[in-house]
Amino acid sequence: MWHDLGPIEHFTRQALTAATIGTLKVVVTHQAGAFGVLSGVCNHAGGSLAEGRLDGEYVVCPWHNWKYHCRTGQGEPGYEVDAVPRYDVKVEDGHLFASSEPATKRSRGDHPPHPLARKVERAPGPVRVVGISTTNMDLANPRFSTSDALLAEAIGAAAALGAETQTIRLAELKFRPCEGYYSKSARACTWPCSITQMDPEDQMERVYEAFVHWADVILLATPIRWGNSGSLYYRMVERLNCVQNQVTIANRVLMRNKVAGFIITGGQDNVQAVAGQLLGFFAEIGCQFPQFPYIAHSRGWSAEDMERNIEVVQRSEELREAARSLAARAVDHAQLLLDHIGSPHALSRGGRKAHRLVVKELGTD
Repeated sequence: MWHDLGPIEHFTRQALTAATIGTLKVVVTHQAGAFGVLSGVCNHAGGSLAEGRLDGEYVVCPWHNWKYHCRTGQGEPGYEVDAVPRYDVKVEDGHLFASSEPATKRSRGDHPPHPLARKVERAPGPVRVVGISTTNMDLANPRFSTSDALLAEAIGAAAALGAETQTIRLAELKFRPCEGYYSKSARACTWPCSITQMDPEDQMERVYEAFVHWADVILLATPIRWGNSGSLYYRMVERLNCVQNQVTIANRVLMRNKVAGFIITGGQDNVQAVAGQLLGFFAEIGCQFPQFPYIAHSRGWSAEDMERNIEVVQRSEELREAARSLAARAVDHAQLLLDHIGSPHALSRGGRKAHRLVVKELGTD
């Protein structure tokens, strides 16, 4: 049987046109004077092919750039097995017709899941603490960083308490900035991150691995730059949208029972505003906080003598002790959460919907 898609003039105005066969979404292609009709849904993450573009003879999905031949539906060379269904076409009386049933079936190649896509399970062992340095600098000619120095103090204290520790310096990683897949569609922002899946050289994977699969405690250190956190912090945060987005689109919480604490230093003031952003974001991705979740140092807006600021931090036993105490509070809080796992009152299942339901059941809503 044949389905009348409409007058051919409707499909010659552009290379790709959305249409339907019954309730099925299809894309009509017009290339070199010839028509093709394919399923309108990409194999990868369900992107709308009709909203993509034509690259030679291949339809390019607008979400993650997967390609399909505009008439056969086969994937690009090397990936032909990744095919979307195609429909037979004919032109009669100035109308374009497509077969009511696809002429070929959808097929997918063997694509092993990304290592980050594994089930989130905490392995047995002591509390695990990751330190995140967001300070940017010329690594070939390093300088003293007040936030890094206090982070090292905190990580050393955590290790002394028996925690497993590691430090990730964002300045040492090569990772691409967020490229706005969420702006195309909420579901185009995937877990693992679309960039991470497509680019094996993107080193943001180290942060994802630490945050989602390894750490119980995240201790993040940032300088103050024009009243805000450093640029590397925001570059990392934009890429963490894929973690938060799983909560909103799939009710799936990737980060559970994790504690975050912060070290904020700078020659300029604005400590509380920086802390507020840090607390707001890490709460949004599922973290909890110890009592007094951040320490900070600033000599105020007019303190332009940065060498003096560095000297103050280097000599301050009070700041070093504050860093050690922050680490101890964070480790203690993480241990409390780990000990609490399995309690019938623990909010350990589901995302925002489950949280609201439990709160309602407890009579506190």
